[in-house]
Amino acid sequence: METLVELLRRNADHADAFASRFDEVQDGQRPDAVTVCCSDSRVLQDRMWENDEPGHLFTVGNIGNRVVQRVDDQIVSGDVLYPLAHTGTNTAVVVGHTGCGAVTATYDALTGEVSDAPGIEHCLAMLSPHLAPGVQALPDDLSRADAVNHLVEYNVDRQVEFLRESDDVDDDVDIAGVVYDFQDVYGGQRGQVHVVNVDGEHDVTALREAHPEFADRIRRLWEY
Repeated sequence: METLVELLRRNADHADAFASRFDEVQDGQRPDAVTVCCSDSRVLQDRMWENDEPGHLFTVGNIGNRVVQRVDDQIVSGDVLYPLAHTGTNTAVVVGHTGCGAVTATYDALTGEVSDAPGIEHCLAMLSPHLAPGVQALPDDLSRADAVNHLVEYNVDRQVEFLRESDDVDDDVDIAGVVYDFQDVYGGQRGQVHVVNVDGEHDVTALREAHPEFADRIRRLWEY
């Protein structure tokens, strides 16, 4: 129980620091953005934005930063859709990350025989149809690690595309796709977020021309 003891100690410090910060959001929320992050422990979902403001971000985490869930067919996940439909949130950010384990496992499953626990396989099965065309389009002679990081971008693109094409998401919602890099893949600082897609556009030149205010943060590993 040492880990729980440490967590509770840290929570006590948190409560001391945040005791007065919930006054304006106790009875409701209107977050500025919903972020869809991978639940990987290395992805600091609020800290990457330096967020310490309750009510600012509606943070969704799952393996593979998926915006989809399966009912009879794939639909926009309710935990992603809720703030877009009910709290006035007009910005969605899909956050992939370098070295993603879910993308790695999906890549391995698409290129060989891999099995896992049913719950994990269920999640990977929701990624597989989106990543399969990307696996076929990968440049030749990539290492496994490089192939995975190319597919991380591809997965972000597909999740953005799924949101844009859904009838459940209003056309006026701004949708961005980014990659959080802690493996020195993009050449910036570790922990930097790099923009790879805005509202479905993923051509670097076009993105930089359209968004000069953050042109230096727009980078991609590949175009396809």
